[in-house]
Amino acid sequence: MADRRAEGFFKGEVLTYAYLLLYIALSSGQIFFNKWVLSSKEINFPYPLALTLLHMIFSSILCFILIKVFKVLKIEEGMSAEMYATSVIPIGATFAMTLWLGNTAYLYISVAFAQMLKAIMPVAVFILGVAAGLELMSCRMLLIMSVISFGVLVASYGEINISWIGVVYQMGGVVGEALRLIFMEILVKRKGLKLNPISIMYYVSPCSALCLLIPWIFLEKPKMEARESWNFPPVILVLNSLCTFALNLSVFLVITHTSALTIRVAGVVKDWIVVLLSALLFADVKLTIINLFGYGIAIAGVVAYNNHKLKKEASRGSPNDSDQPESIPMVTSSSSNK
Repeated sequence: MADRRAEGFFKGEVLTYAYLLLYIALSSGQIFFNKWVLSSKEINFPYPLALTLLHMIFSSILCFILIKVFKVLKIEEGMSAEMYATSVIPIGATFAMTLWLGNTAYLYISVAFAQMLKAIMPVAVFILGVAAGLELMSCRMLLIMSVISFGVLVASYGEINISWIGVVYQMGGVVGEALRLIFMEILVKRKGLKLNPISIMYYVSPCSALCLLIPWIFLEKPKMEARESWNFPPVILVLNSLCTFALNLSVFLVITHTSALTIRVAGVVKDWIVVLLSALLFADVKLTIINLFGYGIAIAGVVAYNNHKLKKEASRGSPNDSDQPESIPMVTSSSSNK
């Protein structure tokens, strides 16, 4: 009996680490995949709106097939028309904004620098949370926000080939993601609906696709029609979109088999992997000591923020911490974890 328990525990541990490695690999790989599609000479598809729109359409269709046709996955019930209009549509709109601006930033700045700028996310979430009445101002949080902000400033100062247009796009994506998290928190706390990443994709993807379609018609469609041809093989398109869906599925698996803390730690590990690998994979990425020093400070602040949030959630006695909005990142296209 003891041997069987030990064997079962070992298998469970191996499975957990396998899910974590899958999440880190897919999350890192998707960022590099998008950068390659948007900026490489081989593909040369500089249309971030179109790419993100294709991702959302693909996710919408695949979610519908898996949930409604084959019934492989289940979604939480209780979504009313009023809740969809007041919560899901704002989430879909801000998510579309995040993906559009975040992917556009890859046309101007390196993957490594984009990841460094994303470390400012907790600051944006905290400021908007205070404005929405979801967060309370405290000396501890002000100190953590100051550490993160200082780290990002130092990392930016150390950037050799800085593009302020790219910085503006990336910061716009950060604000959009912070707004999405605020709307998610309102959906959970005030309206009592808890959604896993698969449910979020099912409800949000069609809305985000519609929100992306409108600007695409006016901003990128004329450019794509004016261009006679481009080399974007359908196989690459399908693989890119499939990786996006698989990434969200891996988030669901990690959350199901581990905890909120685990997904956050894995996210920090993934961020460092992306920064270091980008210096090896892309010739335009030149990391400096100041870059890494500043990013290290920012990540220390992010870790402190995550630890503070988890302690706060634990003190509330919530039985399902993994259902909290910041623990279920819908990681599509340009998003990293939080």
